[in-house]
Amino acid sequence: MELMVLLNALVTRLLFVLHSLIGVWRVTAVKKEPKYWLLALLNLLLCLETGLTLKFKQGRGYKWFSPAIFLYLICIVPSLWLLEIHHGTQYCGNEPGAVQVNVSNQDFNQSRESSHGSEGTDHHIIQTAKVFVNQLSTICETVWTLALHQTFLLLLVVGRWLLPIGVEITRDQLSQLLLMFVGTAADILEFASETLDIEDVRKNYVLINAILAVWTWSMLQFPLDLAVQHIGCKPNASARRIPSLLLCRYSAELWNIGVSLFIQDGPFFIVRSILMGHFRIFNQMLVFFTAKNILVVTLQLYRLAVITLDFRATVLQKSRKGEVCCCPCEPYEAHAHGTGHQENEMKEFVAVPPKEESQAPSEDH
Repeated sequence: MELMVLLNALVTRLLFVLHSLIGVWRVTAVKKEPKYWLLALLNLLLCLETGLTLKFKQGRGYKWFSPAIFLYLICIVPSLWLLEIHHGTQYCGNEPGAVQVNVSNQDFNQSRESSHGSEGTDHHIIQTAKVFVNQLSTICETVWTLALHQTFLLLLVVGRWLLPIGVEITRDQLSQLLLMFVGTAADILEFASETLDIEDVRKNYVLINAILAVWTWSMLQFPLDLAVQHIGCKPNASARRIPSLLLCRYSAELWNIGVSLFIQDGPFFIVRSILMGHFRIFNQMLVFFTAKNILVVTLQLYRLAVITLDFRATVLQKSRKGEVCCCPCEPYEAHAHGTGHQENEMKEFVAVPPKEESQAPSEDH
């Protein structure tokens, strides 16, 4: 096992565990009940996955799916749910954009005096850490929740970048996937923060749970790598059907369209439409992002129509010529036989040298 592969696999999962533990700590501090530390046991699943991946995959990733990202979602999402449901019960004295952690010199002097004559420098470091943690605890709850949301989405992108890739995905595909994740993460963060910050939404417990459910549903696209990979074709009878051929040839494009319609922009549009139509909640940003969702859904449907018409024209053109419409991923049997016959002819052509070259030595003699 390569050292860098092992290091990346362990460091990335360690970051996931640390971030989820911070989320559990915030839930315990907000709820003031130690029983919520039991949420930390979910990290055992991530530890188990780490051991299995190191043993059977030598630290590298799987095809189409990232178990580490999926288990990280399982570890951190419950904490974010509890924080959002408990949102707004703590008074915020500072402005959200100007929140700072100030540890006064008096606190440090007290910690230094308490460590004087006991255990020296080590005890001083422990006391300083306690003071720092106490200061962190005084930060407004809403700021903590927003910071956890932001770092969560950033860590998803950075973690997917650091995780060792498998042999099925190239670095070019990974770079495309990461760029897509950056845009997706920004849209998801905007949806959660913009809708949950509405005062009328905060007063409705059912709306909060519905928005969080849609937010959780949108996060399920991160463990999957289908946006940049083709599923491949199998040379069997069922693969000759038009839907199977269409799915084979445009699998990555169809996955992107499906994600937008059914996982992200479609559900976001439904939620915002319900807020405006049923609950009569209007503001400038809500109207703007609803219009944006409508535009994206319309463009995705247009893209689906273009792909379908282009594929239909290709099938008709090949059927008129008497050719078998084969998927570019993997040839069919008939096409493979034809290709094999052409390869045999090429081998025979190469085996027999041209007449001019064979006569050239005789003229020299």
